[in-house]
Amino acid sequence: MRILRSTALALAGVLALAACSSGTTTPEASDSSSSTDGGQTAEAADITFWVAGGDTPQELRDYLVKTFEEQNPGSTLTIEQQDWGDLVTKLTTALPDKANTPDVVEIGNTQSPTFTTVGAFADITDMYDELGGDKLLQSFVDVGKADGKNYALPYYFGSRYMFYRKDIWDAAGLTVPKTLSEFSDDVKKLRTDTMSGFAMGGQDWRNGISWVFANGGELATESGGTWTSTLSDPNTIKGLQMWQDVYQNASNLPSTERDVAYWDFLNDAADGGAPEAATIMAPSWARWSIGDLTKNDAGDEVRDGMADASKFDIFALPGVDGGVAPVFAGGSNVAISAASQHQELARNLLKIIFSPEYQKMLGGAGLGPANSDYVSSLGDDKFAKTAIETAAGSKLTPAAPGWAAIEAAFVYEDLFQKIADGGDVTALAQQYDETITPMLNGQS
Repeated sequence: MRILRSTALALAGVLALAACSSGTTTPEASDSSSSTDGGQTAEAADITFWVAGGDTPQELRDYLVKTFEEQNPGSTLTIEQQDWGDLVTKLTTALPDKANTPDVVEIGNTQSPTFTTVGAFADITDMYDELGGDKLLQSFVDVGKADGKNYALPYYFGSRYMFYRKDIWDAAGLTVPKTLSEFSDDVKKLRTDTMSGFAMGGQDWRNGISWVFANGGELATESGGTWTSTLSDPNTIKGLQMWQDVYQNASNLPSTERDVAYWDFLNDAADGGAPEAATIMAPSWARWSIGDLTKNDAGDEVRDGMADASKFDIFALPGVDGGVAPVFAGGSNVAISAASQHQELARNLLKIIFSPEYQKMLGGAGLGPANSDYVSSLGDDKFAKTAIETAAGSKLTPAAPGWAAIEAAFVYEDLFQKIADGGDVTALAQQYDETITPMLNGQS
C-alpha cells in the first residue's frame, strides 16, 4: 500500500498530458507514400507495435511484419515486447511523448479504461464496423470505450479453467465436481503435506475473484459517472469467504505468492516424484506447459500438451448451483497512441490484426480470436470447447478510469493476502471499500 499515492498521482499527471495532446488526428501527407488495401495512402515511415509479454508467438509477429511491409511499400514495422509488470509505467511515460511513443500498443483489458478515459489513445470509432463490429468480444470492447467512442478493441481472450491430475483424482475416488461447494470439498480432501489439492497463491486475486462472480458479487458499480467499491456487498463477502476457505484448506502456497506458474505444479517432480498440486486454475494456453517432456521437430525439449489423457484432464470451474462459474477473462486490447505521428499506417496495422487470416492464426496459437466468427480456429477438442464455454460467461474488472492505478499499487494483492491469512472478511471489505472507491474515480 506504500506506493498507492505516488502511483496514482504519477499516472494521473502524465496521462493528463496525453489528454491535452489528443484530439482529432490527421493522416500523414501522401508524398513518398505507400498504398493501402483501402486505396488510401500514407507517408512511408517506420512504426512500432508494443506487445505485452510473450503471448504473441514469433510466427504471428513475423506475419505482421511481413504483411505490413508488403502492403505498405517503403514502410517498416518494429515489434517490441514489454513486460506486463512494467507496462503501465512505460505507457504512462511513452504515450504522451510524440517523439518516442509506440504507434500501436497491446494493453491488458483491465488496464484499458484508465488510458481511454484520458485521451491517450486515438479515436477509432470509424473503423469499428470494418474491424469486426458486433462480432468482437463485447466485454473487451466496452472497457475500450469512453463517451460512446471506441479507443481500444480486443486483441485476444484467454478463459480460465481447471487443469487437474486425473490419475490422482481417480485414485481418491473423485469425479468432476458439479457445484462450487463440491469442488471445495474435493480439493480439500486431496491436500497433503507435500501436495496442494488446489494450488493458489494468497495474493492471486485474478483467479480469486471468480468466487466473487460465482456468488453474484461485484467488485464495483457505477452510477451517474461515479464508481463505488462494493466489496461489502453480501454476495461479494460470501464469495470472498468461500475463497478464503478453499485457500486455507486446499493450498500449500504462501499467502505472499502471486503470478505463480501453477502449470509447473501438475508435472511430476524432476526426480520422478509426485507433483506439487492435484489441481490448478490457469488460462487455456497453460496446456502447452503441462505434460510429459518430448522433443519437437526442431529438436527442442517441450511438454506434450497433456497428451496422456489418463494422467491429465480439464474441467470448467462449476457455479454455485451448477453449470459454469463466471470466471475472470484474461486477454488484452489493442489501440493506437493519440500522439503517434503515423496514424494512417497505425490504422493499416489494425486492419491486418483484425483480418480473417490473423484472427485464425491467433486461434491456431491457442489465443481466443477477438472476432467470434473465427473462434472455430481454436479447434474442436475438449480444450477449445472448454475455453469457449468458460469465455462465454466470463467477466471483467470494472471499467473505471482509475483501475490501472489500483492494479499498479497492488491493492487487491494486499486485500487477498490479508484474507488468506485469516482476516475478518467483512471488516476488510469495509476498510478496502474506503480505499478503493476514490481510486476508481481517479483520485489519490
